[in-house]
Amino acid sequence: MGMRRRKTAAGGETPPKLNREKLLEAAQVFSFIRPYRWPFILGMVFLFLSSLVFMIFPYLSGLMVDVAQGNAKMDITLGQIGWVLLGILVAQGVVSYSRVLLFAIVSEKGIADVRKALYQKLVTLPIVFFEQSRVGELVSRLTADVEKLYSAFSITLAEFIRQIIILVAGIAFLAIRAPMLSLIMLGTFPVIVIGAMFFGRFIRKLSKSRQEELAQSNTILNETIQAIEAVKAFTNEMFEALRYGRSIDQVVGVALRYARWRALFSVFIITFLFGALFFIIWQGARMLENGTMTAGQLIEFVVYTGILGGAIAGLGNFYTEILGAVGATERIREILKEEGEVAADPGHQVERITLKGNISYEHVHFSYPTRKDLPVLKGLDFQVESGQKVALVGTSGAGKSTIVQLLLKFYVVDGGDIKVDGHSIYDINTTAFRQNIAIVPQEVILFGGTIKENILYGKPEATEEEVIEAARKANAWDFIQSFPDSLETIVGERGVKLSGGQRQRIAIARAILKDPVILLLDEATSSLDAESEKAVQDALNKLMEGRTSIIIAHRLATIRDVDCIYVIDKGRIIEQGTHEELSQIEDGTYNSLAKLQFELT
Repeated sequence: MGMRRRKTAAGGETPPKLNREKLLEAAQVFSFIRPYRWPFILGMVFLFLSSLVFMIFPYLSGLMVDVAQGNAKMDITLGQIGWVLLGILVAQGVVSYSRVLLFAIVSEKGIADVRKALYQKLVTLPIVFFEQSRVGELVSRLTADVEKLYSAFSITLAEFIRQIIILVAGIAFLAIRAPMLSLIMLGTFPVIVIGAMFFGRFIRKLSKSRQEELAQSNTILNETIQAIEAVKAFTNEMFEALRYGRSIDQVVGVALRYARWRALFSVFIITFLFGALFFIIWQGARMLENGTMTAGQLIEFVVYTGILGGAIAGLGNFYTEILGAVGATERIREILKEEGEVAADPGHQVERITLKGNISYEHVHFSYPTRKDLPVLKGLDFQVESGQKVALVGTSGAGKSTIVQLLLKFYVVDGGDIKVDGHSIYDINTTAFRQNIAIVPQEVILFGGTIKENILYGKPEATEEEVIEAARKANAWDFIQSFPDSLETIVGERGVKLSGGQRQRIAIARAILKDPVILLLDEATSSLDAESEKAVQDALNKLMEGRTSIIIAHRLATIRDVDCIYVIDKGRIIEQGTHEELSQIEDGTYNSLAKLQFELT
């Protein structure tokens, strides 16, 4: 899938190598800021102007010293310089404010478009994609990677260009104002700064290793707390304490190595970087002593040198950040390039179709994309007529859920075909097809909003009267009314504030509101108590009236009245018939399952 991140030996991410091809690919992300190109261009103009204006300050600082000492070659007073400085500061403030605001418009709106495009793509991708990707990694795409891109759009790119402008303009100013010192500075200072950049990069790697070791210890901490009952049940408190202790010791080892190199870096900065700076100042002082340079020119030179040193160091930092942004764009583009199975564009309207509900599985072969060596369905054949209720029975792993998932077009069959109303489901628009189907799963997942919002998920444009009617038919209206906020009751994350039976009836109301032609039930009463089961089963019976229904049955007592029962074993149908017919087969699989269940109850 290309979703796995490249790893270094240490377990970290390998930074992408910056070359022309990578830059051209990364530049494709700039298509998201194309609608905001004029604010971007104007912001770049202001950036250029503010950078050049900034370079005037060192010159004016030196000029003030020379004017004060009477060594200035210009006929200008300190008061006049003060007014010039004030004017420049005001202009710089206006330009800087405008630049930041313009880049904020570009970055905020551009990144918002990236987030929307990524999310729209994610929700349209097939189930296979999510099975082959970690949820945490996908969330990282929408958060950490996009945040890196945001930082590149809003700060890094502008500052990188700004440092280049300062570097070029500063060298030009120095070459004109103090050619001799410029040659000394250019011969020594950049070498030291570049050395510091590489030193800093190595220290950042050690810092990352420390963070990784710390994250590993935090993982142990989280696992232990989440599974504290198991830890105590197996009396493994000492084992976990020792495991965590070893992990912390590793953190300390890496941290001390990190500290040693930071100490060496401090020595390097003080000894070499400041040594080089003072050497240049010493040379300037000698020139001042000889009368070949004024005090103002020396101050001007020192300030320019400091600014250039900062610019060179800044380029190194921003270069690293740009590398990270290029890597982030690569991972974002991986998702955007994936082919979606449906369209989530608000402007894309799918023409509704109404199916009759005649279903036919024709010699279907299938194995999951992540487990191609394990066939799940092996030449499956069966039909469901419009309005019929059929049940799928079999042991765990027989292929019951797979049959339903294939009908929902979650996967593509390896062989054979599935037809609805005589047409292959793969020839029907996926969105239009699924609009005719509703599913009530065994484990209902509700969204963290209100009861009304969860029921409306079946038909977002429905009226409140329709929602109430659906809740009544689902035997849910009584308990909904018992809540102080009624339909506006917050269900909590994944519906945790509702009981299992209540969640099931909300899911049934959602399905009733959708008014599907085909109904898929993954035994919705298997984990409920007797009272809830009766209410839910009654609601399911109302829901199934007049609809083509396929029921995955775990409790055989709930499927006595279906039109046909298919017994699945190892991907094949081994028995079929009504409850009465299958119960009469003495050594039949269904009869054995029925006897076992009914004896237990």
